[in-house]
Amino acid sequence: MEQLPAQTQLTKLLHRKETLSIAALFLLLLFNLFFTPGFFSVQMRDGYFYGSLIDILKRGAPLMFMVIGMTLVVATGSTDISVGSVAAISGAVVASLIGGEFIYEAGGVSSTQTPLPIAFAAAIGVATLCGIWNGFLVSKLGIQALVATLMLQVAGRGIAQLITKGVIITVYYKPFYEFGSGYFLGFPISIYIVLVMAVLAILFVKKTSFGLFLESSGSNRSSSRYAGIKVQRMIWIAFAISGFMAGIAGILIASEVKSADANNAGLNYELDAILATVLGGNSLKGGRFSLGGSLIGALLVQTLTTTIYTKGVPAQTILVVKAAVVIIVGIIQTTDYGKLFKRFSKKASLPQQEAREEA
Repeated sequence: MEQLPAQTQLTKLLHRKETLSIAALFLLLLFNLFFTPGFFSVQMRDGYFYGSLIDILKRGAPLMFMVIGMTLVVATGSTDISVGSVAAISGAVVASLIGGEFIYEAGGVSSTQTPLPIAFAAAIGVATLCGIWNGFLVSKLGIQALVATLMLQVAGRGIAQLITKGVIITVYYKPFYEFGSGYFLGFPISIYIVLVMAVLAILFVKKTSFGLFLESSGSNRSSSRYAGIKVQRMIWIAFAISGFMAGIAGILIASEVKSADANNAGLNYELDAILATVLGGNSLKGGRFSLGGSLIGALLVQTLTTTIYTKGVPAQTILVVKAAVVIIVGIIQTTDYGKLFKRFSKKASLPQQEAREEA
């Protein structure tokens, strides 16, 4: 086979969805290299690796789970702003099933009211049902995704409060801590879990017809229906997966803080998930998508958050910075942006043409 010219390969690379997010992440890391002392320092203590880079991977794990589901939803031309509340529900379910009583047993290990696998399965199952409910409202009843998921975003916190009976449930079961705070071979266990789930998700959309049908459903629903694609089913599955991933994220959050806080667990995560998905090169209008780009976008968002905290910027400023990023990326992704740029370029070149004609 003939190899493409270097210029053609470069053009193809620049048009990949992941290129913008990779470049932005590289620039942000370059900024920290020069202006944040010790940012790239990784130390080993008691057999575990510690440092800003490790913290970014560890704290960004729940967001990466949400981003996987959000990307599939966005590919259908929808959005899911309930993932933060669904994560809170998942954390509340798993903590309530394990129990908050501090009981000593042989060896000093506290007990659990429900076996850990069953507690995990129940929490993820409830979260998946939340996603199925969103999918039902959007695909079957025809409610706009923003409105449909807004219902669960608001009601989800109340549901989590009902599950926890309005209190923060502190979990004392040590095996539960390992899921979000444990380490394996020096690295956080949550990183391995994210890696496995990301690989499975990418293989699922690349090696099966689901990814192609999903892209088609988001690009043109009418044409997809005529082609025999069950668009409603695609939307339903996408929302179900989003709920499933948010459920795992909720367990991670609860495991890391060793408690279920219905008010603060997963708070504003839906905004970060949408931002990461957009930064990954995915259009909110639906169509072609990139899970790899979204995961890089999640790392970019978490790196940005860590950088802001490291530089001593007030926490309330983070939302302003993220809003500015969303505006900039939104303008870049607008379909009329290229026409707008050409219009300004044409206006700028008119005086030069007139000057040449007069000469």
